[in-house]
Amino acid sequence: MILIVGATGDLGSRITDALLQQGEPVRALTRDGASVAERWPGVDVVTGDLKEPGTLSAACTGVDTVITTANATSRTAPDTVESVDLTGNLNLIEAAENAGVRLFVFVSALGAAPDHPMPLLRAKGLSEERLRASGMASVILQPDVFMDRLIPIVVGDPALSNRPVTLVGDGDRHHSFVAMGDVAAYALAVLQHDGEPGHQTIRIGGPRPLSWRDVVAAFEHELDRRVAVHTVPPGGPAGDLPDFVVQLLTALEGYDSPVDMTLTSATFGVEPTDLESFVHAFVSAAPTSVPS
Repeated sequence: MILIVGATGDLGSRITDALLQQGEPVRALTRDGASVAERWPGVDVVTGDLKEPGTLSAACTGVDTVITTANATSRTAPDTVESVDLTGNLNLIEAAENAGVRLFVFVSALGAAPDHPMPLLRAKGLSEERLRASGMASVILQPDVFMDRLIPIVVGDPALSNRPVTLVGDGDRHHSFVAMGDVAAYALAVLQHDGEPGHQTIRIGGPRPLSWRDVVAAFEHELDRRVAVHTVPPGGPAGDLPDFVVQLLTALEGYDSPVDMTLTSATFGVEPTDLESFVHAFVSAAPTSVPS
């Protein structure tokens, strides 16, 4: 039995769909059992909450593998980074260890560290530290920035509506943007990989490091028109971008995060999604675009 925590999220739902297509027995920990049961009739639904440790024991009982994608980045209080990404994950790791779970697959984030100044990466780092100290085998997936979440907000939506793109700083730093589908593919691949994983950490990125200027250029090529760019200094107002996006863009402007995926891709048989394919799919899926 495979327990999915975060099954209703974007990444968790991809993993759940794929596991069911493979005929795997799946259990989902959720606060809304009715919606999960309606979407996936074949899933064993357990009602619970990471913030309530007493609900996690039943979810982990009889489970061989736990895969968790849960996070609080798109939630509201009382779900916070502290309550979900830190305390909630620690609760889940303890419950899984006590239940005799063999393998724990944890979707973390590139750069996670117990002493990181950013609360999310600190919470992920502390959870990783606890997981490595557990008696379970573990696979920690550390994806770089998700294409699917940040590119549409920063570049895709403004480009399609013919509005200027707002970048924090010069937009010249390079990061290994990764498609969410690739991360789901790695979560599945580690289940079939030969041998016990022990405590393994897998850094995940796209086929090549990209700057925000590269992303803008890809949309210009796909749309066959110029996309205006407006830059703002770190710490200054950034138009109508959400606060959490501004904070992330500001942080990304302070470093580069190249990830060489050559060996990892070959080892697990996952072909990285390139920017051009992502942009083409995004534009093709849009209901309308503003003509030049």
